Amino acid sequence: MEKESKLRSILKAITWRLIATGTTFTLAYFIFSGTGCEDVLQKSTIVAGLELVIKLMIYYLHERAWQMVPRGTVRQIFRRSRKENVGLGK
Repeated sequence: MEKESKLRSILKAITWRLIATGTTFTLAYFIFSGTGCEDVLQKSTIVAGLELVIKLMIYYLHERAWQMVPRGTVRQIFRRSRKENVGLGK
């Protein structure tokens, strides 16, 4: 199976961040407006903007780190662990 390209990882990160940042903005808006806070839109925008940039970078790095793990590696670790635990129970 072919690894994803860097461009595909970037596009996935951007689309996911747009969805997640919209959710964060909405949540921040309701929290700030519920407390009688002034400048609700400005503060919600700041929170969502910071969250967008920081989490976009973290997501991209996470995607690229997973690309370095050969496919099937995690499955092999779990299989090996399960076999070892079964052997201990005897």
